[in-house]
Amino acid sequence: MHDNKDKGNLGESIACDFLKKEGYAIVEKNYQKRIGEIDIIARRNDILHFVEVKTRSDSSLEMFGLPQDAVNAQKKRKIIRTALYYLQENLFPEDTSWQIDVIAITINWQRKKAKICFLENAVENF
Repeated sequence: MHDNKDKGNLGESIACDFLKKEGYAIVEKNYQKRIGEIDIIARRNDILHFVEVKTRSDSSLEMFGLPQDAVNAQKKRKIIRTALYYLQENLFPEDTSWQIDVIAITINWQRKKAKICFLENAVENF
């Protein structure tokens, strides 16, 4: 059995590899502050991407639903607050282009395969 931390770490590693293949530069991983956490911060085409990664085993889909379903309204608000804090803390100009994306990963442990669903601009900035 795989615990949630292992599953999450594997999912974030898969997500980083996916983003790099798509031309993103990884700026930071696991940005943590008291107000929240951002799994991956990446940049592509002058846009800063705050990426939430959700990982599930395919065997848990029936019980828990799709991984992206875990990004509920409360989680979205927390991601937005944390992204705004990151921008302020790192002195980005107010007109910096940014968005929040979700990478949902479903893992089949027996086949050693992962299915990636990339939801760009999945959370409105305000």
